[in-house]
Amino acid sequence: ETHGITFRIQVSVKELLDTDVLLKLLFHLPVNYPSTPPDISVNSDQLTRAQCMDVKDKFLEQAKKHLSEPMIHDLILWIQQHLKYVIKPSAAVCNEKTTLSKGTSTEDGIWMLLLHLDHMRAKAKYVKTVQKWASDLRLTGRLMFMGKIILILLQGDRSNIKEYLILQKTFKVDVDSSGKKCKEKMISVLCETEVQSQHKRFQTFEVKEYSTLDELQKEFETAGLTTLFSEFVPPLLK
Repeated sequence: ETHGITFRIQVSVKELLDTDVLLKLLFHLPVNYPSTPPDISVNSDQLTRAQCMDVKDKFLEQAKKHLSEPMIHDLILWIQQHLKYVIKPSAAVCNEKTTLSKGTSTEDGIWMLLLHLDHMRAKAKYVKTVQKWASDLRLTGRLMFMGKIILILLQGDRSNIKEYLILQKTFKVDVDSSGKKCKEKMISVLCETEVQSQHKRFQTFEVKEYSTLDELQKEFETAGLTTLFSEFVPPLLK
């Protein structure tokens, strides 16, 4: 495989301010792993986004010490023993609602991603998978169908946007012409940019179908994304 392997691990770390912390870890192992360290994403309902970034940075530092040898198990053991030293104890634990509210003010800001898919053979399963990923990564936006045009518009933390892209490109989300499960190879990243003040924030992730190009255009205009539509959507009709 040319994309390597991606997998999730959930780790419960005890004895942090007498509270268990559940770390949701995503590892992407490139094809030349372990000569090259894995890409790592960290999420936790008990930690702020900044704290999750601190954990990720320490993971990457440790990974560089284990190059050319299998390292995932050692990394898990290390974080279980050292998490309380990695994050600032004074603000270590917070509830999920606080974490989500702080997610809108991270140093990376809120980002937006527009993707174009060539087709969906197993549409029902594909749509369900995209909905699950968006929910797991707390991304909002639209999965849009208009004729043969398929677009995915996402908004959320930049790290979660990047994590979504890893999932989209490495998991078997569709089937080929023979019905065999396959990865998405016909995908284009049309735009990846920070959300600006004139852009409307989507509150949910929805799957929508449009009968005409005008209906699709109005969706973009309502969200303050007229320029985005004009630049990227009409060329797809040619």
